[in-house]
Amino acid sequence: MISNLSSSPSLPILRAMTNTSRTLFSRSDLESFLVVILKSVFSTESSDAESSDYKKMVDALLNAATFSKSDDGSEKGMSFEDFRSWCSFVPTIRKFLGSLLMPPSTVRPGYQVPHLLYEDSVSSDRLLLKKEYAWHIGGALPHHELVEWKLLYHSSVHGQSFNTFLGHTSNTGMSASVLIIKDTEGYVYGGYASQPWERYSDFYGDMKSFLFQLNPKAAIYRPTGANTNIQWCATNFTSENIPNGIGFGGKINHFGLFISASFDQGQTFECTTFGSPSLSKTSRIQPEVIECWGIVQASNEQDTKHNAMKGTVLERFKEDRNMLKLVGMAGNSND
Repeated sequence: MISNLSSSPSLPILRAMTNTSRTLFSRSDLESFLVVILKSVFSTESSDAESSDYKKMVDALLNAATFSKSDDGSEKGMSFEDFRSWCSFVPTIRKFLGSLLMPPSTVRPGYQVPHLLYEDSVSSDRLLLKKEYAWHIGGALPHHELVEWKLLYHSSVHGQSFNTFLGHTSNTGMSASVLIIKDTEGYVYGGYASQPWERYSDFYGDMKSFLFQLNPKAAIYRPTGANTNIQWCATNFTSENIPNGIGFGGKINHFGLFISASFDQGQTFECTTFGSPSLSKTSRIQPEVIECWGIVQASNEQDTKHNAMKGTVLERFKEDRNMLKLVGMAGNSND
């Protein structure tokens, strides 16, 4: 298992993180690093690496990174601090690096891609959620929520209707869900809701929920603790102070993400709840496609076995674990 880490193409990146220079690597270095990871996770052939979805994921992850600038404005490279900050927005990368300590025969955290379930009548080309996106979102979720995700609602299949949405997402036996939106600007983003979409007159939910961006930038924004305005679902209210629709974060009429009950307009503002920027090009949005995927929970027994194996391996390879801890890659609660 030491050889598994030592022979990994990611090792030069890990070693670079432990040096004392201010710059780690350039954009092209990071791009090569991401290609190696995606090939490892998805076992892609060389021809697949040039596919549109594959390239979009690499570009979106790069767009979430920060690179230092030279005096002439050109990119100089990514600093140690910038790399750690980037990993906080793309936790699946952090999981992958930590998973290099896991034996190849096990299901390693950084390699987990949920199996996407949907009706045969639904063409995969119509889906917003690609396997690369599911892997990115899953980086912020525990092991038992990364087995199967089931398509509950798709606006172009079931109709762009709030009532239809609620009908397809209620009483499914799945509490958590992933909401994804593509707007008329071409931006793709959404939120993970840890609680069911149920009628309330105020914010509800818990700190497990988060917002995310998928395209043209891929980043995850977890709750900051600034407030508890996590999840919103209001229907058939007549008060202007209780806007009908679904959303996340922020405050009434200034949400981190909100889709009105008409399902044809919404908003996304900078949000202290999740420390997130506006998720789209503008704060006022017009959804083009809306999807919702239910999270099928795995058994607690499977999760217990996974955590036991993880602890055993990390304990056996303290030297390598210390290298990852130095850069904040090991010992994360969601690994």
